[in-house]
Amino acid sequence: MQSPVMAASGGEGEVVEVSVRIAIVGSGPAGLSAAGRAAQLGISHILLEKTDHLSDTIYKYQKGKHVMATPSSLVLRSDLDFEAGKREAILDVWDEQTAALKIDVRYNADVVKIEGEKGAFVLSLKGGDTIRAEAVILAIGTQGNPNLLRCAGAELPHVQYQLDDPTEYVDEHITVVGTGDAGIENALGLAADPAQGNVVTVLNRGTEFARAKAANVKLLQEAEAAGRITVRYETTPAEVRPGEFVLDTRDGQETIRCDRIIARTGSAPPRKFVEACGIAFTSPEREAFPVLSPVFETTRPGIHVIGALAGYPLIKHCMNQGYDVVEFLNGNTTLKPADEPILAEKFAPLPGKRGVAEWLDLFGSKIEIFRDISALQLRELMLDSDVQAFTRGQAVFERNEPGSSLFAIAQGSVLVEVSKDDPGITVPIREGSIFGEVGLISGRRRGATIRAAEGLIVVELSRAAALKLMATAPAAAKAVNRISIERQLLQIFGSGLTSEDVAELVEGAEVQEVRAGQVVLKEGDEGNDIYIIRRGSMIVEREIAGKPVFLSYLPAGSYVGEMAVIDGAPRNATVRAAIRSEVIRLPGEAFVRLLQKKPALLQKARSEVERRKEINSFIEGRKENFSSVVDMYSQTAQFLVDNGIGEATDVLLIDETLCVGCDNCEKACADSHDGLSRLDREAGTTYAHLHVPTSCRHCEHPHCMADCPPNAIQRGVDGEVFIDETCIGCGNCQRNCPYGVIRMDSVPPKKPSLLSWLFLGKGPGPGEPSKTWRKKHAEGAEQPKKAIKCDMCSGIDGGPSCVRACPTGAAIRVSPEAFLSVAKLAEED
Repeated sequence: MQSPVMAASGGEGEVVEVSVRIAIVGSGPAGLSAAGRAAQLGISHILLEKTDHLSDTIYKYQKGKHVMATPSSLVLRSDLDFEAGKREAILDVWDEQTAALKIDVRYNADVVKIEGEKGAFVLSLKGGDTIRAEAVILAIGTQGNPNLLRCAGAELPHVQYQLDDPTEYVDEHITVVGTGDAGIENALGLAADPAQGNVVTVLNRGTEFARAKAANVKLLQEAEAAGRITVRYETTPAEVRPGEFVLDTRDGQETIRCDRIIARTGSAPPRKFVEACGIAFTSPEREAFPVLSPVFETTRPGIHVIGALAGYPLIKHCMNQGYDVVEFLNGNTTLKPADEPILAEKFAPLPGKRGVAEWLDLFGSKIEIFRDISALQLRELMLDSDVQAFTRGQAVFERNEPGSSLFAIAQGSVLVEVSKDDPGITVPIREGSIFGEVGLISGRRRGATIRAAEGLIVVELSRAAALKLMATAPAAAKAVNRISIERQLLQIFGSGLTSEDVAELVEGAEVQEVRAGQVVLKEGDEGNDIYIIRRGSMIVEREIAGKPVFLSYLPAGSYVGEMAVIDGAPRNATVRAAIRSEVIRLPGEAFVRLLQKKPALLQKARSEVERRKEINSFIEGRKENFSSVVDMYSQTAQFLVDNGIGEATDVLLIDETLCVGCDNCEKACADSHDGLSRLDREAGTTYAHLHVPTSCRHCEHPHCMADCPPNAIQRGVDGEVFIDETCIGCGNCQRNCPYGVIRMDSVPPKKPSLLSWLFLGKGPGPGEPSKTWRKKHAEGAEQPKKAIKCDMCSGIDGGPSCVRACPTGAAIRVSPEAFLSVAKLAEED
């Protein structure tokens, strides 16, 4: 439909010129809603759509897709209807209402250039036609600019970035890359009908689903539990081959069969076109969004941006913006956003008489991680966050409390009680900064008590909201990284350092992902950079007599590379990742300057270097005498790393030369935990005399925590990972654990006492009762099954029951860094 206010047209092939008050570019939900409001108000307008149909993004959703209308708490403000339903039904409604509202639409109208100024813009279309407009609304979205796979073979023909109809594919091995809403929905569609015979795999680069709606995540987890979809966590593409897909996993590279790859790794704004229009972005990052005023106006006066291009991808948000921006252009200065009542209620308990806009301005200007996000993004973020006020001395949270949310200080400051024995020893955190990032990154309990140093206002971001912010706002992720790096440096190096002392190191720091087996430092190479292990673990080796000798295991929080800085010599050992890891590279020159300014740190570094030199000298001096022992030790250490010790914090090992097979360890475990054993002695793997039974490793970054709906899996004071009473028995943790140490079971009936069994023969005796006994003595319905795993006998005096019950000392629980070091040979020699 077209009814422009003023048009000049000649014969065939001649240029057409149209003049309107508002030109709207893009007919997605935002643009369509804007056009609907303009039509309803009688404002001359034209809706420019480069395809031959409305709402190309929705049009390209897979056939039959269920479109959600979230957030449910937000009212819809638009002249067009929208409610959750099938893609086809929604498009039909919009087609009908577009005609009924007499919206002026021009199809196949691709805008290539916008010139002029406010009140007199000229939009040039491909083909030569022009549109004159007093104001321009850009609602072009981002789907036309997808993020491409960045690995070898990504250009092969079986890699695609769009899925139109999942029913077209039959009997294929299909891998979906990306776990945002689009990726999850594509995977679910491909696996929906078992008769199609597709084998569907989803790659998630992390352990969370930061970009996806909760409802989609739940559906994916249900499909995974039913065996219809395989989800691979902490996995990224390494290479695409015909019929194969090489993956970087947490344990190394793996090749799987793959007939088709559907990459849904997000998209970015069409920056080149937008910047050519004279519009500035919030940062240089590829995924940054345009700078916008509260009325959606860009840095180019007269051009407004709404929808996904503004950082608001949800349909209901987009449609509300379309309505609002036209109202603003029509002179409505009193209109408040649709989410205003929700935010007003949220901010009401805060001290001071500020309105919503004033609070948002305060948060956006004061809080560092919010400074480079748009006002629109901030509003959306606040819908998923809490704001709280504290008085001086009031605790925000206490040491050892569970919690993984992130706090941002909008007003005031806090004191961190760094000593559990002396609360008077504190470290301040200033206004605008953040705290709680350790719980966010590691999932550990709160490591310190934090109190308000004065009147305090904080924004608390849930784990999901914080991860989404970091995933969608690169500048915010960079700020969180910078702060966490600074604090990690101060914690590791100590020696009285301040933030100012490490500023140069922090500025030059680079976070790098390292795949399993990848070399970080190579023996004999030149270089003086320092590496801090932020996540994962490393193996240190030296080549002796032509063989790699395992020297030590380094967990997260360790650092390497300082020997080359101190000595000015080449690297004297090879350091490689035991599992998929993350390291922080610190520039060597900056570290040298820091050592020169801080004698205490230099002395500390020299002491560590001397200790490592002693181990190297020990190996060199004894290599002729115990080379076979070193060989055996290196092979044993590698066996342990291959069996998950590389990400463990505490592991149960059994010396097969001492074990008599009495099963006292299993029985003691069961009798300490309601009759259910947390370990299987016979299961597991063995190398030489060392056996790794099936028992929890209490991983540094527990895979079991990744998708626990009630957040029932926590890390205790001493590092133990345990499951509390809120477990709902969904089984996600069991499926996510790569070591098979979690099982689902119900608590058995209570057994008679040990004395009753000894003297009267009552009950099944020590250990876990048999299924037959449990069934016979069950009272009423069987208890629902819940997740069962080792908790390191937390709260039980004397430590782990399995170790205490072993009559020969064969069972031990150790931290890998204490056990995996060639220095042990020196101690035993």
